[in-house]
Amino acid sequence: MTLTRRSILAAAPSALALAALPAYAQKKYDTGASDSEIKIGHTNPYSGPASSYGVIGKTETAFFTMINEKGGINGRKINFISYDDGYSPPKTVEQVRKLVESDGVLLLFNTLGTPTNTAIHKYINQKKVPHIFIASGATKWGDPKNFPWSIGWQPNYQSESQIYATYIKDKHPNAKIAVLYQNDDYGKDYLKGFKDGLGDKAGSMIVSEAPYETTDPTVDSQVVSLKSSGADLFFNITIPKFAAQAIKKAHEIGWKPVHLLNNVSTSVGSVLKPAGLDASKDVLSTGYLKDPTDPTWNDDAGKKEWLAFMDKYYPDGDKTTSFTVYGYTVAQTLVEVLKNAKDDLTRANVMKQAASLQKLTHPMLLPGITISTSATDFYPIQSVQLQSFKGETWDLFGDVMAAEST
Repeated sequence: MTLTRRSILAAAPSALALAALPAYAQKKYDTGASDSEIKIGHTNPYSGPASSYGVIGKTETAFFTMINEKGGINGRKINFISYDDGYSPPKTVEQVRKLVESDGVLLLFNTLGTPTNTAIHKYINQKKVPHIFIASGATKWGDPKNFPWSIGWQPNYQSESQIYATYIKDKHPNAKIAVLYQNDDYGKDYLKGFKDGLGDKAGSMIVSEAPYETTDPTVDSQVVSLKSSGADLFFNITIPKFAAQAIKKAHEIGWKPVHLLNNVSTSVGSVLKPAGLDASKDVLSTGYLKDPTDPTWNDDAGKKEWLAFMDKYYPDGDKTTSFTVYGYTVAQTLVEVLKNAKDDLTRANVMKQAASLQKLTHPMLLPGITISTSATDFYPIQSVQLQSFKGETWDLFGDVMAAEST
């Protein structure tokens, strides 16, 4: 074929136009992403002492099934790979290495547990894999300077426990406090925030502290010991299995202190029913999600949307546990991030989008609570509201509050 000078000149404008196309129009992918798929890695304790949380992973699996049925995210289907780690840090390390090095995921999402995530924290940051919306409120997930690839989601434990401390100083200034806590970074994080919140009164107000290990069969002996201290206020820093045991044991031995329970164990279906609804009456905690057992939300459009999802995609799921609401809502946050990433599915851009959320709302967040992040703020949800268990449902009271972590 012979090209004339005229044909070359005619083609020139088209070539110039192509050259002028902006770079962002080009698709960019890292490992785990393609034109058709986004691979997401996840670990969850489907077995072991924290297996009550397993419904979170099952809810997320169902949620991504729904997303895929609706066409995926920007035309790409979610390949959600979820492994059981039994709430065992060595097992988490093994499973996460498999996800990153064998399965080739683009990112890790909502991996559950403070001790388990602590075990992979340095590794995942060295690998520069997004470690997004971790299922733990440990304060350490908000450290973008030293760990720029890890970001939390739920309110951090120190802020939450400072709110309890503020409540105590206001309503029970002369309380004698007993504390039960898990003997790891999770329990100690809560305890630090609590003591910081009490300030110089911590030494005199806290009369007894009892740690437990996740390998302990029960916390019965700790509860008996705490009662014998003469405490009239009980701060219960426990995961669901041990929270239910502590509530039940306190009731059995006739100990009736003001009872504050950390937010991670407020599920009616997974904690309070097993403990006994009568035994759980008047327990205090905080909330940031609409509790599915609260009739306040029966006519709420957000709850109706969640119920429709549960009925169609997770019909065997427990509609009385807040853990299904949690899984549903945190998955919505990830979908927002991936939508915003558009065709730039590099790990760096995914992380950038996760750190660029502005007053995001979801249907099952409590009114007045939003999700915001920035390059220097890795605490997406920073507000909670106090609540009291009335024997069947939680009753919210007071204003939405926030506290700074230290």
